Amino acid sequence: MRSVHIPIQAIKGRGIAHLQPHRFASDAREAFDDGWGALDDAAQARDAAPPPATEVRWETCKSAITRNDSPDVGFALGLNPYRGCEHGCVYCYARPTHSYLNLSPGLDFETRLIAKRHLAQVLQRELASPRHVPGLLAIGTVTDAYQPVERELRLTREALAVLAQARHPLAIVTKGSGVERDIDILAPMAAQGLAAVYVTITTLDAKLARVLEPRAAAPHRRLRTLRTLAEAGIPVGVSVSPQIPFINEDMERVLEAAWEAGARRAFYTVLRLPWELSPMFRQWLEQHYPDRAQRVMARVQDMRGGKDYDADFAQRMRGSGVWADLLRQRFDKTCARLGYHTEREPLDTSQFRPQALRAQQELF
Repeated sequence: MRSVHIPIQAIKGRGIAHLQPHRFASDAREAFDDGWGALDDAAQARDAAPPPATEVRWETCKSAITRNDSPDVGFALGLNPYRGCEHGCVYCYARPTHSYLNLSPGLDFETRLIAKRHLAQVLQRELASPRHVPGLLAIGTVTDAYQPVERELRLTREALAVLAQARHPLAIVTKGSGVERDIDILAPMAAQGLAAVYVTITTLDAKLARVLEPRAAAPHRRLRTLRTLAEAGIPVGVSVSPQIPFINEDMERVLEAAWEAGARRAFYTVLRLPWELSPMFRQWLEQHYPDRAQRVMARVQDMRGGKDYDADFAQRMRGSGVWADLLRQRFDKTCARLGYHTEREPLDTSQFRPQALRAQQELF
């Protein structure tokens, strides 16, 4: 039986156009041409169908704060109000986490979101616990806390209010301009040395950004967010991540524009393709950049010891080899020329006051 290549059709506003099978699935299916035109009928039905809508499911939050001991991350505490992300970034290393929910890390990751019910209340209980040791709390590590659904659900804002009451330090990483809504909470915290925001700007090329990060804020809008936050007195930085060989090649221009907008700290990572993300990214390349797909993957493998991905803590963020060294040199020289700091904003843990939360709990 002859296997047939099925063209990958882009879905407007979505990064991945198919339900990539997850790694825990017990079976896999492959379409083939049986001579009866079934593939053509399926393609016509797919083209006629409306774009998939975003679905939000609720789960009862059992734990608000996540903990990790990865030596290459730079923080031990994290908080993610959602699972999945509507921004649809094709390169998102968090996509494979949807597999644990028996959902596709492809289209499901950006259309079937999970919102955490009672997040703020659980966070309040965890911070008030005598066992909690304050440290940098990173918000938005495997999902964007300011993706579009946050406008209505406001889970991130509720969590920020708890953190502000407890004077617990936090850092936000986002592509969403919605973070500007919460300046009234973040600016007073920043004045106390308790808050910083990092905005990810992968490229200034709007056309590329539309297919790379289809529902994230446009590059020029993210620059405006940087400026708005900086003018409010909030320390801001820029993440030029991930660096993808032969795709987003304007690192220096992004750093220059972000500096002009007020960013004073910067960091980057190289493309990471764990688990199911590797075949999905390869398909995305064939769909959007077929002329350079092989060249891109060859350079990715050059930085990963001949593989699509290597999870070794020593090099998973920056890669290894000649091409990784070239990226590092470009980043370091540009940061030195502009005056960027490349370490995280120092935040104050000594002001943490869990007694404020305990007193409130005693009222109920």
